[in-house]
Amino acid sequence: MTTLVLEKEPEVVEIETTDNHLVAHLADGRLISIPLEWYPRLENGTTRELANYELSGGGYGVHWPDLDEDISVENMLEGRRSQESEESFQRWLSSRTLTNSA
Repeated sequence: MTTLVLEKEPEVVEIETTDNHLVAHLADGRLISIPLEWYPRLENGTTRELANYELSGGGYGVHWPDLDEDISVENMLEGRRSQESEESFQRWLSSRTLTNSA
């Protein structure tokens, strides 16, 4: 088994979203494109909610406060999907529906 040794830990400097993808711009010039369907909270977010993100840990992660979602650069690079259970996601989705209809 080989071990990957990085010269520098990858850092996110900007996030953009398309209709179907989350695109992370890294400090070293790389782009990581991830299907939004991998992260149901992001997939169900509005354009405003998706644009409202914070870089966490000096760019080692991204947090969307309006969606209560966090993704690390490591998870993006390794292709890890959301690990949220369907039950938890449905509770969150129901709470959004109730909040938005009030």
